[in-house]
Amino acid sequence: MSLTAWAAVVVFTGAYVLIATEKVDRVKVVLGGAVLMILIGATDGEHAFYDAEAGIDWNVLFLLLGMMLIVGVLKRTGVFEFVAIWAVKRARGQPFRVMVILVVVTAVASALLDNVTTILLIAPVTFLVCDRLGVKVVPFLIAETLASNIGGTATLVGDPPNIIIASRSGLTYPDFLVHLAPLVALLMVVFIGLCRVMFRSVFVYDPERAAQIMTLNEREAIRDKRLLIVSSIVLAAVTAAFVLHTVVHLEPSIVALVGALILMAVSGVDPHDVATEVEWPTLIFFAGLFVMVGSLVNTGVIDEISQAAAQAAEGRLAEAAVGMLWGSAALSAIVDNIPYVATMSPVVAELIAAEPDPMRAGSLWWALALGADLGGNATAVGASANVVALGLAERAGQPIGFWGFTRYGLITAAVTIGIATPYVVLRYFVFA
Repeated sequence: MSLTAWAAVVVFTGAYVLIATEKVDRVKVVLGGAVLMILIGATDGEHAFYDAEAGIDWNVLFLLLGMMLIVGVLKRTGVFEFVAIWAVKRARGQPFRVMVILVVVTAVASALLDNVTTILLIAPVTFLVCDRLGVKVVPFLIAETLASNIGGTATLVGDPPNIIIASRSGLTYPDFLVHLAPLVALLMVVFIGLCRVMFRSVFVYDPERAAQIMTLNEREAIRDKRLLIVSSIVLAAVTAAFVLHTVVHLEPSIVALVGALILMAVSGVDPHDVATEVEWPTLIFFAGLFVMVGSLVNTGVIDEISQAAAQAAEGRLAEAAVGMLWGSAALSAIVDNIPYVATMSPVVAELIAAEPDPMRAGSLWWALALGADLGGNATAVGASANVVALGLAERAGQPIGFWGFTRYGLITAAVTIGIATPYVVLRYFVFA
């Protein structure tokens, strides 16, 4: 590697250490790191702002912005309070049952929408639920975020890396359902068991609070029925466009932004008030992170890693699939999985070019998807949903530290990848 590439690695590593130690605000760290990448020549304005693989992913940023605006309007209807009361009443005030309901809803919604959008929608409900129960919100929010990354693995639109893989491989929405959804269902069952163990200290039942909650009428929480109807129609249309992404050929970011603008136009709400609901520090953090990771792509660092993996796996497809699974998980825990998958996809295509068996060849695509999606759970910056959840928690006055998230994420990632390993080997090589 060149001297610039090594300098980029040093800058990225230093920034990552600062984020992990939480000594400096993470937004300041990534902005400082992005500036240093430009100063050392690892990237420039052309690459940082306009390069699809080595620059800021505007699709992700505008998807987040659009959905944040939609959520900002939805908050004014009282629907989140409605769902919060409904969930707690169905669970009869039992904290663990509430977590199971929220986790399952999150996983299913992440498969239909995407994990980032789901966190934006479910987080306000979670804050209200935990307030009603008198329990700490952080364990619930972490559990939902981990579930969103697991659930999002099941479909083409559930996680941004899946969209990239589909465009490079030709795989379709049904392909993802057939190959990944059964495993995701199993992983969710295991994950619920993990939640019972990892967050056991928070499951304290308060009979008095439970009795008070059971007397509430969730219908009374709705403050503006007209706005709720309008918002529901727009959200349903946006969701349908997400699901039909390969049919309508519209980027999710365009769908979200158009939906948000239409909703604000027909709802009559003050745009300035809605804009205050946007997590601007989170968007800035993503922009800086994309520039830093893009610098590693631009200087060839990630390509070097990918090529080394390809050479090590040449001629041994089963070993390559397992290596791809665990290697992708490890790298996705450190760098954002979107640019990683974008860089690795051509390498996978080259590896399977000479493989006549489509089932065995497809194993590498599924290993890449599973490793990138599930590995994103390992650290607080491993997946977009994680970063969004941390931003929402900080805004609500319930900050989640890097290690506060990562200590649960590492366990979840290790267990889910461990289960995915025999699944890949047995399905695509033993019983193929």
